[in-house]
Amino acid sequence: MKKFVLFFALVAMLFISVPANAQLKFGVKGGLNISKLNISESALSTDNRTGWFIGPMAEFTIPIVGLGVDAAALYSQSKLSADGSDATLKSIEVPVNLKMSFGLGSTLGAYIAAGPQFGFNIGDKWDSILHLKKNTTTFNVGAGVKLINHIQAGVNYNFALGNTATIKDTLHNIDFDAKNNTWQVSLAYIF
Repeated sequence: MKKFVLFFALVAMLFISVPANAQLKFGVKGGLNISKLNISESALSTDNRTGWFIGPMAEFTIPIVGLGVDAAALYSQSKLSADGSDATLKSIEVPVNLKMSFGLGSTLGAYIAAGPQFGFNIGDKWDSILHLKKNTTTFNVGAGVKLINHIQAGVNYNFALGNTATIKDTLHNIDFDAKNNTWQVSLAYIF
């Protein structure tokens, strides 16, 4: 029993001392979206569309281990196109990524990240053909570089876990599900 208490006390001290060395940093992140609407019906055609995003971010890192979490609240705007109909998806995106950093000190480093992203549609819900959902959940995987301890450049692939929109075919009275998958190129400045 004494060994268990001693082991528990050592583990507790380790977890108390790690947050004292942990770093919480804030910054601004922005970038480019390249979206592709995947439709459950192959007869409809879609094109890649570009958009953009910007907003505040926070990053929490345990220095020696390099493991951390980053989160952001990003205003995102993307064009979606299906069979000649265009819609603009305006949303607040909240990515929460587990991030592993590797580096050569504070001058140069790299990271890999993965995690969920929660989207909240704040624009129009209807177009002539597209019916956009109010909330979406996607998953990010990405990598990037860190320069001079303040600049981060990265690339993410964001794939939909559920439907982003429904496409209404009023001629045949049929609805098709659509998922919006997105490549993101980002640049962040950490204060």
